[in-house]
Amino acid sequence: MTTRMIILNGGSSAGKSGIARCLQAVLPDPWLVLGTDTLVDAMPAAMQTSDGGIDFAEDGVVSVGPEFRELEAAWIRGVVAMARAGARIVVDEVFLGGAASQQRWLEVLGDLDVLWVGVRCESGVAAGRELARGDRIAGMAASQADLVHQGVAYDLEVDTTRAEALACARAIAARVRR
Repeated sequence: MTTRMIILNGGSSAGKSGIARCLQAVLPDPWLVLGTDTLVDAMPAAMQTSDGGIDFAEDGVVSVGPEFRELEAAWIRGVVAMARAGARIVVDEVFLGGAASQQRWLEVLGDLDVLWVGVRCESGVAAGRELARGDRIAGMAASQADLVHQGVAYDLEVDTTRAEALACARAIAARVRR
């Protein structure tokens, strides 16, 4: 089987987006990058202020409601459909529900060949990146660093605490089946 999707799961500021860009550079075929930020950016602004949508609390905790889950389910089905249609896709994800979040993907993926990658980063390092970025709510990285990995099964884990995105991407690329 050929790997059609790489799902990167990690907390905010763990380095997933950098790894995804590096994967696009080191993998021999073209890969699309889609992620949670893609989904949130596509949603109406009102979804970020309603109980049914997604809420970013002042302490960095993220809560999602039923309307968000409905759109997320459709989005997951759409991403999987693109992979089934021939696109190679890197998914940049944040499994706020840990194993339950992974299960939402598994229910749709079926027999599609997916490489599951845990992207870890020490909480303090991720918090420093979050502060330097300036586009994240303070506390988000710390609140997600361990939460997103609870009960999630991976084929490979990388740690960006001290490893550069390119080194992580090369390790992931070595595991992709062609």
